[in-house]
Amino acid sequence: MRIVINGDDKTFAQGTLSISELLEIENVSQPDQVSVQVNGEFLRSSLYGTIRLKEGDAVDFLYFMGGGR
Repeated sequence: MRIVINGDDKTFAQGTLSISELLEIENVSQPDQVSVQVNGEFLRSSLYGTIRLKEGDAVDFLYFMGGGR
């Protein structure tokens, strides 16, 4: 299966993946603090285990950082 992650094409042997599985495969640090967009739509973290990715999906991992003065 081919999906785009943060703008990079990636190919996986699995025919389907959940968001939770993808976070684990991609070794995302602090997965509980990352927001995930699939095809431009933000997902609820409570659904990461049930939403299945499809061929050609575009996934973005977004980390929100505080800072400034």
